[in-house]
Amino acid sequence: MTTLPRPTITLTADDARRIALRAQGLLGAPDRRAGVRGVLRHLGAVQLDTISVLARSHELVPYARLGAVGRTTVEDAYWKDTHAFEYWSHAACLLPVEEWPHFAFRRRAYRNRPHWNHELPDGVYEQVVKQLRAEGPLTATELGGAKRTSEWWDWSGTKVAVERALMYGEVVCVERRGWKRVYDLAERAVPAALLHDELDDAECLRRLVRLAGESLGVGTRADIADYHRLKGEQVDAVLADSGLVPVEVEGWGKPAWADPAALATPPRGRHRTTLLSPFDSLIWERARTERIFGFTHRLEAYTPKPKRVYGYFAMPVLAGGRLVGRVDPAREGRTLVARQVTLDGPKAVPVLAQALLEAATWVNCTNVRVERVDDPALREPLTTELARALG
Repeated sequence: MTTLPRPTITLTADDARRIALRAQGLLGAPDRRAGVRGVLRHLGAVQLDTISVLARSHELVPYARLGAVGRTTVEDAYWKDTHAFEYWSHAACLLPVEEWPHFAFRRRAYRNRPHWNHELPDGVYEQVVKQLRAEGPLTATELGGAKRTSEWWDWSGTKVAVERALMYGEVVCVERRGWKRVYDLAERAVPAALLHDELDDAECLRRLVRLAGESLGVGTRADIADYHRLKGEQVDAVLADSGLVPVEVEGWGKPAWADPAALATPPRGRHRTTLLSPFDSLIWERARTERIFGFTHRLEAYTPKPKRVYGYFAMPVLAGGRLVGRVDPAREGRTLVARQVTLDGPKAVPVLAQALLEAATWVNCTNVRVERVDDPALREPLTTELARALG
């Protein structure tokens, strides 16, 4: 492993927190001119997920930064004119299309992978590519069917083939239609200047480590690795040449690296007050969220209902640069329902009301109803605050 220089810059924990918030587009004036595409490029990756409560997570991420920009605006920003591509990064993510060359290392790894969970029948891969060339773009259903049975993971040979082709980079997802991937050949969808695997692994990794550092502002080795799900040794191999600066953060107890541009100017400006998707990149990594915000958060959607503490899709409440509570939301017609609310104390009531009212505008709701508040003494102040704002 390359010997790294010792840090000469020390940051307080609050400095690091504000740097992280600014890097994630949640401190300072939002760049509304750049819009959703600007958010994607700023974050470097926006996670996709099947769960839709208020909206899908890839919509909630720009809403949290820009406000109610509208579902069509979000989808067009991602998919229209191939400004993004879908690939495996932190998880299944939307990525800026200009980063296509930097995922060559992962495409190569998939092509060289010796074992797969799904068996690929002989000839099906070639048939899928041939059909896409002749008829695409197509969904897996249009290619011949996505599943053999009703079991979630029992893919058909066609689905196995087209997903394998996506991993290899021969096929891309050009949009989501009813949450189904729509596939086409990469040679048609990715701009010709970007459609190559010419970069070696080191150059790809160096770029992704640098991007992770910029998107985080400041992070530990584990934080940086987690952003695009790199291995620790992959980060170690390129960290010294990534352009990130070693720093010491008081209270972290671990080496850290920062984006030099983030250190050049103090992080100042207006804090966003908003609800965060559990899949928001600000809070992706639980250890980092605990270290920066002193806040333990876990998605409970896959936890049996009797064992849930905060609710099915509890969304952390960000206000004043801190995480001050959680809301488990739902929609009933034009009403946003706060099924379960957990707050740090009375001071969080006005900011939660503000966050709920804005979230209602995201999804065209005109009313907000509060069901359960973990601290019953806060329920009346919250409902009063909401009623006053709603008129």
